[in-house]
Amino acid sequence: MGPPSQLPQRLGLFDTTTIVVGSMIGSGIFLTPSIMAQWVETPGILLGLWVFAGLFTFLGALCYAELASMMPRAGGQYVFLTEAFGRFWGFLYGWTLFLVIQTGFNAAVAIAFAKYLGVFVPALGEANVLVSAPVGQWLPSFLGNVVEPSWCFEINSAQVVGCAVIALLTGVNILGVREGATVQNLFTVLKLVALGCLIAVGLPHVGENLANFTPWIEPRPGPEALHIGFAAGLAVALSKALFAYDAWNSGTFVAEEVRRPEKTVPRALLLGSLVVMSVYVLTNVAYLANLPIDQMAKVRENRVAEPVATALFGPVGATLVVVTILISTFGCVNGMILSGARVCYAMARQGLFFRSCAALHRRSRTPATALVYQGAWSCVLAISGSYSALLTYSVFASVLFGALTVAGVYQLRATQPQRPRPYRCWGYPITPALYLAAAYPFLLYVVVGDPEATRIGLFLVMTGVPVYLAWRQRERD
Repeated sequence: MGPPSQLPQRLGLFDTTTIVVGSMIGSGIFLTPSIMAQWVETPGILLGLWVFAGLFTFLGALCYAELASMMPRAGGQYVFLTEAFGRFWGFLYGWTLFLVIQTGFNAAVAIAFAKYLGVFVPALGEANVLVSAPVGQWLPSFLGNVVEPSWCFEINSAQVVGCAVIALLTGVNILGVREGATVQNLFTVLKLVALGCLIAVGLPHVGENLANFTPWIEPRPGPEALHIGFAAGLAVALSKALFAYDAWNSGTFVAEEVRRPEKTVPRALLLGSLVVMSVYVLTNVAYLANLPIDQMAKVRENRVAEPVATALFGPVGATLVVVTILISTFGCVNGMILSGARVCYAMARQGLFFRSCAALHRRSRTPATALVYQGAWSCVLAISGSYSALLTYSVFASVLFGALTVAGVYQLRATQPQRPRPYRCWGYPITPALYLAAAYPFLLYVVVGDPEATRIGLFLVMTGVPVYLAWRQRERD
């Protein structure tokens, strides 16, 4: 008897919503406001960027909700792109997600967890270098223009701890989707409670510190934007906010394991996006109520939550923030691992990924092999130290595929008008148009403002072309 071929439907609305919320809220909300304040030094505009990024995300969720109700299958966005534009575009998205986006996020957030764990146990932090190899000295001299002769390959304790976290959570999710969802529910609730406490204690200080919110809308470039101008600084700051909202589409990846998915997944996408937008905006108001924006931009290592929590809770505040970040990042990695492997599984079912990834665990009925492949590559990125650069390069691809998926709403309305749509995109055709109207100028900014990152990002996407052709050929054979 072969392995089971059907994923069990064990997730409800609460589970799916915590996957969306928990995957979105990682370490960004604790660091990103300080980075944004370095580019835009106007409180009202800073808050406006968080609102705009939240509305942009919500518009995307409205569009994805229609697609998810039509095609509640494992793989989510991969399935949507395949149905709308063909297997080639679906594969390019899935390949890039595996190669860089999902696995890079796993590595980055897992190492962020390890960095903060190092606050309590210094031996587990980045400063403790375990292996150091002078690779630059070993390379042929003609490579000197590519690799600095002084470059050393290092492995530190944080990278090892990050890999251990990835391995642990991969194992938990192999045990069963219910086990993975339980971890996700617990850590998402804990992080929301912690942020809720910060908001509840911080907001009452708004009235006594109204000066922190002035000037409200006067265009003031931050120190990092003085050499490029306010408009360019505004775009950079917006990109940081959008990055903090990323992974909102994770609920679509697990649609096949959700009860009544045609109704539950759209609701989870919309509810999750609204919850995160509310938390992000209110948290930023609480930050500004207790820390002027110019000081926010100068916070050590961008840890804006620490001085605010210290002001609100006393000396124990900094410790509470570190604990909250540990909870938040651990839950975020779990959500990304749980959801991302379903894309590899969906690709393998169509013969476009390693065949073994299409098999389910005999007992738990989870895509165990896909989880192992995802976890292993995440660990490779974590050890290599390349995850941060790869994530930077993948921004263009991530927004591009998001815009293409939203355009798929128009494509499928035209090509499959009679197909059942339990949920129809609210505000159609205006809603998708608004999303695209915001996405394409952002893509243009990325191309003009950072052409090198765009070229490398497109190269990473295009590495999928020969891989796609190879898998198609193997499928014919």
